[in-house]
Amino acid sequence: MSSPTTAPTPVSAPAAPANPRSRVITASLVGTTIEFYDFYVYATAAVLVFPILFFPTGNDTTALLASFGVFGAAMIARPLGAIIFGHFGDRFGRKATLVGSLLTMGVATFLIGCLPTYNDIGWWAALLLLVLRLAQGFALGGEWSGAALVATENAPAGKRAWYGTFPQLGAPLGFIIANSVFLAINFLLPHPDGAGQRSADFLAWGWRVPFLFSAVMVIIGLWVRLRLVESESFTKAEQKGAIRRFPLGTVVRRHWWHLILGTFIMLATYVLFYLMTNFTLSYGTKAADLETASAAAQAAAEAAGKTFDAAAFAAQFYPGLGFAYTDFVLMQIIGVVFFGIFTMLSGPIADAIGRRRLLLWVTALIIVFGLTFNLFLLPQADPRFTGALAQAFLIFGFMLMGATFGPMGAVLPELFPTNVRYTGSAVAYNLSSILGAALAPIVAVALWAAAGGSPWLVGVYLSAMGVLTFIAVILAPETKDVDYDADLGVGVTGSL
Repeated sequence: MSSPTTAPTPVSAPAAPANPRSRVITASLVGTTIEFYDFYVYATAAVLVFPILFFPTGNDTTALLASFGVFGAAMIARPLGAIIFGHFGDRFGRKATLVGSLLTMGVATFLIGCLPTYNDIGWWAALLLLVLRLAQGFALGGEWSGAALVATENAPAGKRAWYGTFPQLGAPLGFIIANSVFLAINFLLPHPDGAGQRSADFLAWGWRVPFLFSAVMVIIGLWVRLRLVESESFTKAEQKGAIRRFPLGTVVRRHWWHLILGTFIMLATYVLFYLMTNFTLSYGTKAADLETASAAAQAAAEAAGKTFDAAAFAAQFYPGLGFAYTDFVLMQIIGVVFFGIFTMLSGPIADAIGRRRLLLWVTALIIVFGLTFNLFLLPQADPRFTGALAQAFLIFGFMLMGATFGPMGAVLPELFPTNVRYTGSAVAYNLSSILGAALAPIVAVALWAAAGGSPWLVGVYLSAMGVLTFIAVILAPETKDVDYDADLGVGVTGSL
């Protein structure tokens, strides 16, 4: 009697490679830290160095505005970077685009550190700086969204906002590292005019070191990112044939409303951040009296080989708080520590109560905060009070910055389905950079001058942008329970 035939045990297919959680966190955090480091190195130099070495117009305000103009030009390039990197990220995967954006940013930053100045080649120096700044913006346009997708598409259930805060944490970490490098170089160089002043060696060559140092950081970032594998969400979309030949067309035709909402949801965050970094550094370190400012401007004009016009300078002078550069940057770094803390706290809160509810509360506080600039930032009779109020201002502002910036790593990607998530979130994020980050430093300086040195109009500007964001958050849906694996997101997935 024959024994019954036993059916062969099916062999399960090998599981698709997955990114360990530690690798996801490290890749999203390290990459954005490097990208933001490169970006902030330029932002700091735009205040401290470039007005003197690349834009020696002889007019303090004009030179600063020219420097900020080139700074803002990068924001114009960012949407183009978002479209290009988003296209390839949605068509061929997240990994290659993340490597490409990091390389582009690193090379551009390194080359800025090699540039000749105005004294060497005239206005060609400013043109080359503009070209490299545009390359930086192009790279950052594709970086953020890719890093956010690496984090959120690999996040455990119910923890997407928390994982989304890790690429966001790169912003405060990059700021702290960039400014710490500048401070260290400034302190190590001789200071014949006092430790709080920029030395001749710093202006001659010391400012280049932070830009050149970025090459080391890029090598580390590449090593981390090259070890990633594609997320399961993208792999499933690819297997289902959901990949679009022209992702931007799908976003514009099928998800245009969420693109607009995402742009304005991010607006107040951008304006707040660039006011807390660029504007406050300009305002905090500008001389509080004409005599001190005139002496510094005359020294800068002589270093640039220009004739100093004391009468013209006096006519356009408006005061600041008068802090030494090193003192104020240390105050900013203290504030940015709170930025990092509240970035991390915002993720679990957004996972618990929802993204929309958290952003409504935080945006309302940003609107109120904008109306308090004169309470915190006007010089006091006792300089100790001026310092204490300025430090409190920086801490409060950066706390709000962390609370609003942290959830964005989840909010913007959740507005779009997997097949266009890179493009949609990147374009929304970077369109907002034009409306917010590109204009904020320039508008702030103009309003500061228009108010005769008072910052109150700058605060009103922040509040107005906060109102626009508040309206966008009200109109937006709650995305906390969006199912990435369903490849639906928020909106209709079309056939383009």
